[in-house]
Amino acid sequence: MDPINGAAVVVGVDGSEPARAAIRLAATEAARQELPLRVRHAFIWPLLHTPISAVTDDRPGNGLREQAEQVVAAAVDEAATVAPGLRVTGEIVDGEAAAALIDAAPTAAMIVLGHQGLGGLGALVVGSVTVKVAASAGCPVLVARGTAHVDGPVVVGVDGSETSRHAIEFAVRTAALRGTSVVATHAYRHPASSGPGDMQPLVYDESELRAEEDRLLAEALAGLAERYPEVPVTRESVRGRAGTVLTDASRRAQLLVVGGAGRGEVQGLLRGSVSQSALRHSHCPVAVVRAPGVGGGPGG
Repeated sequence: MDPINGAAVVVGVDGSEPARAAIRLAATEAARQELPLRVRHAFIWPLLHTPISAVTDDRPGNGLREQAEQVVAAAVDEAATVAPGLRVTGEIVDGEAAAALIDAAPTAAMIVLGHQGLGGLGALVVGSVTVKVAASAGCPVLVARGTAHVDGPVVVGVDGSETSRHAIEFAVRTAALRGTSVVATHAYRHPASSGPGDMQPLVYDESELRAEEDRLLAEALAGLAERYPEVPVTRESVRGRAGTVLTDASRRAQLLVVGGAGRGEVQGLLRGSVSQSALRHSHCPVAVVRAPGVGGGPGG
């Protein structure tokens, strides 16, 4: 099978422990896909909020440039240790971390990040860079968190949407590369009342509802067995909130795949969405996948 399309795997680093986990995950993924790895570190001049390029060598504090170079060099060395023979390059990008990573998306197979950390050397809201990149990048975003169960499946959330279909495709292709199975999980809930006179929530047939949800899941997976005969796919329809259901499923998985918000806005991942729930609560690494052509810039 061909590797997932893209020129390179890109990993964002900042010297934090979550970023080190991202490096290890990114190196493993790049080696698996037979792609080069690009290590990217963004830097903003502290306090003045100025890119490092604006600070000349005769200004106090030019040692910060050396610190940035050390962060990148350490990341490159760690990647080489994880995957000997892997093609690894490192770079320092002037500007904010989220924008620097989103700008890398057009030539990336995926972007890999830690679940929290710092943007450059200045403190940010925990996980804000990860949230912004997952919301706006025009390629899959893989977030290192929790424990990847090497014998576990790739779990993918299914809701019947266009974005969900791309998440399913990504999940199955990834499972094929990893030699594992896929568990396609669909969460559903009781019908909601539309008003005081609506009796449907009281008289609905649970078996009919379950059958309808099973049909949605089957339609979403149609054709996969023919295209990926080597990947076993199990279907699960589970009653409950999607975020909770997928978090529970992640306990046994090596990867959780969810569809992105698809709006190119940070708000798409901040307002209680399934993607945000996965980024915050998953027990294993998370891949956020968006539909092609959505995103690709800091503002979408």
